Order: sequence, then structure tokens, then C-alpha cells
Amino acid sequence: MPVSRMKSDLYERDFYAWAHEQAALLRAGRLSDADIENIAEEIESMGKGEKRELLSRLTVLLAHLLKWRHQPERRSTSWRLTIRIQRRDIADHLGDNPSLKALLPAAIARVYDSARLSAAAETDLPLPAFPETCPWSLDHILSEDFWPEA
Repeated sequence: MPVSRMKSDLYERDFYAWAHEQAALLRAGRLSDADIENIAEEIESMGKGEKRELLSRLTVLLAHLLKWRHQPERRSTSWRLTIRIQRRDIADHLGDNPSLKALLPAAIARVYDSARLSAAAETDLPLPAFPETCPWSLDHILSEDFWPEA
């Protein structure tokens, strides 16, 4: 069996074993024996995962900010803590992945509609009750001191 077929065979059969084998090969400087194509795909996938995590946290944060603003009578410790946790976790995530900061404006525009749908579903308010575009600046969204009022 050709070496390239053997490399991808283990990748398909036992990802954990493949990953450890590839790490050992790279550490030993045995690049010619490494499964470079699948290693490259996994590294790209990891980068996409970091971006997905940022988008997910922004969606949750924006949905809770919308709920906070549009249902002041239902504000709770749970909502407040969720907002604080998401802000902290986004800051930590950006600290670990500073290149994602440049994506924030587009990311907010991308996830806002999902956050709006989520807020409508969770509050039973009609979708038009929420602004069609995000009403807050990036600085406000991420600021520990910002709490939107109705």
C-alpha cells in the first residue's frame, strides 16, 4: 500500500491515533513521513472553529442584550450573568486569537439577525419589535458597563 494511502487510512480509521502519530513525526522532523495534506486541513478546520466560537458567543450576547432592552420587567440575574459571561469569554477568546478582532464588525452584522430571531422566540415579542440592524456600537456591545435601556 502506498505511504500516502496508509497515512489517510489511519486518519479515517482512528483520528486520535493519527493525530498523535503526526505530532510525533513533526516533533522528530520527519516531514516526509507526515500526512501533510490532512494536517493542513485540520489546521484550517481549527481556525474555522475559532471563528465559529466567536460568532456563537456574539449571537448569545446580542440576543440577551435585546431581551434586556425590550423586556425590562423580566430582567433577571440569569440574563445579567449570561451577558457578563459572554463578554468575558469573548474578550478571552479575542486575547487568544487577536486576528479575529478585525472580523468583529462583519461578525456582528452577520449574527445579528439570528440574535434577533432568538430574542423574539424567547420573549414572545413579535420580530418587528426588535430593530432590523444592530442598534449598538461594537464598543457598547463589549463594554462591561453598557446595559441597554428601553
